[in-house]
Amino acid sequence: MKVLLSIKPEYAEKILSGEKRFEFRKALFKNKDVKTVVIYATMPVGKVVGEFEFDGVVSGTPKVVWSQTESYSGISQDFFEEYFEGREMAHAIKVGNVIRYREPLNLSMIVPNGLAPQSYRYI
Repeated sequence: MKVLLSIKPEYAEKILSGEKRFEFRKALFKNKDVKTVVIYATMPVGKVVGEFEFDGVVSGTPKVVWSQTESYSGISQDFFEEYFEGREMAHAIKVGNVIRYREPLNLSMIVPNGLAPQSYRYI
């Protein structure tokens, strides 16, 4: 099973380059069979640029998650704290092996209606 995540282009690039090894989310997909995360780089890129192996999740209070992920977060602590402000739980998807597509794909090749998911979508 694969899941499609919408990720801002700067963070998608950091994942593809290996600089960012965690993708932070307020809510997680529920399906336990997900093995691969497909990366949709949001506008202005607007393309499916690669994928990575789902290597587990770090969940807990934002403070605990930050302490376990900050070295390879790919984001600033200020951004992290702003993103999770008012939340009791934070989730960090562990990025496994990464594949950058040679040619980015149009979203319509992955999702028939061509609409980007707000957060995620099973594919």
